[in-house]
Amino acid sequence: MIAALEDLWFAGQGWLFETLVQPVLYALGLMEWAEDAFEWMDFALFGVLQVAVIYLVCRPLEAWKPVEPRTDARSIRTDILYTLLTRLGLLPLVAFIAFASMEARLAGLVADSGWVPPTLETLFPVLRQWPLLALAVYIVVLDFGEYWRHRFQHTFGWWWALHSIHHTQRQMTFWTDDRNHILDDVIGAVWFGAIALLIGVPPGQFPIVVLVLRLAEALSHANLRLSFGRVGERLLVSPRFHRLHHSELAPGEEGRNYGVLLPVWDWMFGTADFRRDRFPPTGESSLPEALATGGWWRQQALGLRRMGAALLGRG
Repeated sequence: MIAALEDLWFAGQGWLFETLVQPVLYALGLMEWAEDAFEWMDFALFGVLQVAVIYLVCRPLEAWKPVEPRTDARSIRTDILYTLLTRLGLLPLVAFIAFASMEARLAGLVADSGWVPPTLETLFPVLRQWPLLALAVYIVVLDFGEYWRHRFQHTFGWWWALHSIHHTQRQMTFWTDDRNHILDDVIGAVWFGAIALLIGVPPGQFPIVVLVLRLAEALSHANLRLSFGRVGERLLVSPRFHRLHHSELAPGEEGRNYGVLLPVWDWMFGTADFRRDRFPPTGESSLPEALATGGWWRQQALGLRRMGAALLGRG
């Protein structure tokens, strides 16, 4: 099945490249860039696919059973801008160029050393015969890594200064998932990519893993009055489960519900809050108002200033 999806994707990508991109490159005399353009097109199309799948799944659900009416259109537009910049804009291009170069250098160093890094498939050969099982294992391991990255974002002052932009949104929707500081996104990409390389996620399965976790994150942020029930809430992160994470903490309360896909990590490490039928207001009133209502540029600049102050021990 995974191989069939890969074939379908590459066939569609090839058709679009030959029909739309290659004629333009030829007309402009830029055919020496054809290979790079083909690789970038793959990167950009995956961004389009992510946005499309998430919108088609989450927007009807929000319209069906919202927690609250949409009253702050400006704030939601800012979150949409975050998504477009993160998934389709300049940021993915910069990330693609940087990681492509890093990956090539790393592969060269590993090849020169003669060392073959172990992967999950070498440690557990059965995964080679069961690609769907392997896919599930990769998702679980990477979800575990995302749980701890999220906890660290709330633990270290300098990291919280960046991540707090995400927590100031008082009008949460599925777009809010991408409301992050650019530096926080870079750290997250390095974290996620390093774990994926370490456990040996195959290139063909990596986009599926990313799409599954991205869809789970978007759904958990949705303006959706939905609980998965007493049993389901302990199997998958629901909008209700994650909304508690975005609610303002009462005095003496500790952070809770950090999980991205699986609540089991919160249960194992004592950060789970399974109180049902609670859909509290979101936002963090102790943070500067500009982080909640300012535009993209203002939020990014303020995040950097707050991170600098945290590193210098001034905040």
